[in-house]
This record gives sequence, structure tokens and C-alpha cells, in this order.
Amino acid sequence: MFVTNMFVTLACMASPTRSRRERPAKPPLSRDWIIAATIEIMRSEGLEKATMRRVAQALDTGPASLYVYVANTAALHTAVLDDLLGSVEPASEGDWQSRLEALLTDFGRVLFAYPGLARSALVLRPTGPNAILLYDRLLGLLLEGRIEPARAAWGVDLLLQYVTANAAEHSAPAPSDVDTAASDAAEWDDLTRALRTASPEMAPHVAAHAEAILGGTPEQRVDWALRALVAGIATTALPDSRS
Repeated sequence: MFVTNMFVTLACMASPTRSRRERPAKPPLSRDWIIAATIEIMRSEGLEKATMRRVAQALDTGPASLYVYVANTAALHTAVLDDLLGSVEPASEGDWQSRLEALLTDFGRVLFAYPGLARSALVLRPTGPNAILLYDRLLGLLLEGRIEPARAAWGVDLLLQYVTANAAEHSAPAPSDVDTAASDAAEWDDLTRALRTASPEMAPHVAAHAEAILGGTPEQRVDWALRALVAGIATTALPDSRS
């Protein structure tokens, strides 16, 4: 027993425990650090894993510390979305419509890059500076196309909703969700098969035009949809506020 205790004592003397004062100080917590950690978790694990508790763990702190900077997980995701929107850059060449499409495509690129973000963006109401800047740029392009201001204002909302919904429907699942990816592929195969084998008696129009329904690449369909929406925004009158 004495020998054992002696060896334990010598081991402790040889490898002394470092006190907290001797450890390097952690960088001070900040909103930027919290957002950066959340983005890294989103990239590697998916948005659903980026909770207040998980982010606090990554930053080696307690969840309560994060509430000084963000109110809850929804507010955290909203802040992350606004931060990522800072990478959306306007095109400098082309007419107003091609620049509008390029800006919306870049917005969609951000949503596609982070699985789950688009689905979350459908219910988030981003109000940060980058979100306002994106709205302002889109509105300016519609005004440049001589679209009446009230229609242009409503049109920006419609365009953003379309791009967000499209990304939510077609963006890849989270890295950890392999089963969902397989399920989505199977569902698409089922839909394709159902359209191509539709009964001419029960669904004559679908049976006659199945290939048109399924035709085009995703990029072509998005480009067409944006142009169709812009054309509609330019020609569709707003409801009379007096009625």
C-alpha cells in the first residue's frame, strides 16, 4: 500500500495539474463567434443540430451565455441567415432583368449550400442589414425595369418566396440524414413513374403531356419561373385598396 501511494505521489509530482490561471484564456464570447460556430455546425451536421446547447458546447461555454447575444434558437438561425446573405453579390453586367435573375440565383445558392436553411427561411423573418440590402437591390432592379413601385414592392416578396420555397423543396438533406436522401430519391422515382403511366381515361391531359411535365433541367425551370413571375409582376394590377 505504501509503495502504491508513493508511486501515485511521484506521478502527480511529475505531471502536475495546470491551474485555471495557467491555462490560456478563451477568446471573449461575441455574436460573431456564435454565428461562426453555428455555421460550422450547420455545414458539418445540418441545421437541426445547430441548437443553443450544441453551439454553446462548441464554444466551451454554457447555453445561458448565448442568451446575452441571441434570444433563442430561431433568433440564432435568423442571425445566421442574415450573415450568410452578406455573400450575395449583385451582378455588374447585363440588363436589369438578367441582373435580377443573377441576384436571385445567388440568393438561392446560399440556401442550397446549407441543408435545412431554406426550410427554416420559409418561417423566419430576417430583418438584419443584409436582408434589407438584398430587398433594396431587388426592388431597385424592378424599378429600373420601369415596374410601378407598388407592384415592384409586392413583387420582391413574391420572388423571394419562390426562390426560398424552391430551395426548400430541392436542397440536399443534412449530412447526417442519409435515410432522408434515399427516401427523397425514391419519392421522385415514384412520382415520375406515376406521371408516365397515368391512365388516358382518368387523367388524359397528364397522360398526353407527361414528358412536358417532367421536362427541363432544374436550372431551366427556375430561369423560366423567374421570368414568368417578373412578367406577371409587371402586368398584373394591384387590388384596389378602396374595394
